[in-house]
Amino acid sequence: MSESPGVAPLTVLGPDHGGGRLADVLPSALAVLGVSGSADPLGLVPALAGVRRVAVLLVDGLGWYQLPTAAPYAPTLAGLAATVARPLIAGFPSTTPTSLVSLGTGVAPGAHGVLGFTVRVPGTDRVLTHTDWAADPSPLTWQPVTTQLERARAAGVAVTVVSRPEFGGSGLTVAANRGGDFRGAAGGEAVAAAMLAALATGGGPTLVSGYHADLDRYGHVYGVDSEPWRVAAAEVDTMLARLVDGLPSDAALLVTADHGQLDVPAAHRFDLDTDPRLRAGLRLVAGEARVRYLHVEPGAVDDVLAAWSEVLGDAARVRTRDEAVATGWFGPVPEEHLGRIGDVVVTCNDTYAVMASRTERPMASKLVAYHGSDTAAELTVPLLVIRG
Repeated sequence: MSESPGVAPLTVLGPDHGGGRLADVLPSALAVLGVSGSADPLGLVPALAGVRRVAVLLVDGLGWYQLPTAAPYAPTLAGLAATVARPLIAGFPSTTPTSLVSLGTGVAPGAHGVLGFTVRVPGTDRVLTHTDWAADPSPLTWQPVTTQLERARAAGVAVTVVSRPEFGGSGLTVAANRGGDFRGAAGGEAVAAAMLAALATGGGPTLVSGYHADLDRYGHVYGVDSEPWRVAAAEVDTMLARLVDGLPSDAALLVTADHGQLDVPAAHRFDLDTDPRLRAGLRLVAGEARVRYLHVEPGAVDDVLAAWSEVLGDAARVRTRDEAVATGWFGPVPEEHLGRIGDVVVTCNDTYAVMASRTERPMASKLVAYHGSDTAAELTVPLLVIRG
């Protein structure tokens, strides 16, 4: 690989860690396409001079630290990683909804408000799962930031979004990708075909945003480097090879990801639903296994902080909301978004996780691999820049 983050996979990173951000990808792509007012934080304009069409492919779960693991089953990916890859920081929490909206808007999570896999709807006892989100709350108010796709379209760029058919019109798709014409495509071959077709449509500036989910799904269910994960990595490689081979001469392909993954062994799993010390004082729990948002009963913050710190010890950092926001990972958080973060935020270290075996979906505690925390393995994702 052309560049190394220079840190061990389980190292905890801070928001000031050097290098580009996932949120920088689309602003730089728009700068390449000549959209007025677009910064180029990744410095892509000189390298992509003359490019009039840009495709951005996000491979769910393809973290920087998974590239060597995937290499034996993905020769095209391995070759590109060795020559045209650099690391980016996805953002925190390192989870799909947060990263997709950071990519789509070009801003930090505090501004766009999609602050975790699940979050509390302020003023209610409802927990919103962003991947199951339809129209309530309205994506236009829940995520108020103009997307980079909307900016591109307003500037006359033809914009297309390629993702699984069932994601069309979902709350998360609207929050992250409003402004693009949606094309449903399931599977790597279909995603590549739809992206290339969209690139070939019309003769003016073009932006195509694609999403492929299978590597993440097989990692969660079977573990990183399991046989199903290897098959999924090979499928990613086939998709990537087709895209590279089919790129028009005036096009570029940017390949990135939303997070990496870590296998969590059974001995490193706490269960808040079976340990009364962890349930005491809680009103509701959101987040996910590697980053928990604890919303507590009135006056219970100190007791919850003490109990969770004692039970989890070195397995996690247990902080108040104000302390978590002060780390800078969320960026500035407006008042209307603060209530989506727990009164207490629990960020897991090493390969530890906090399950909720009875109150979350049954499969959630039975998965093998997880993400969401601030280790290098979860936060660091690749950016591959390929010219046609």
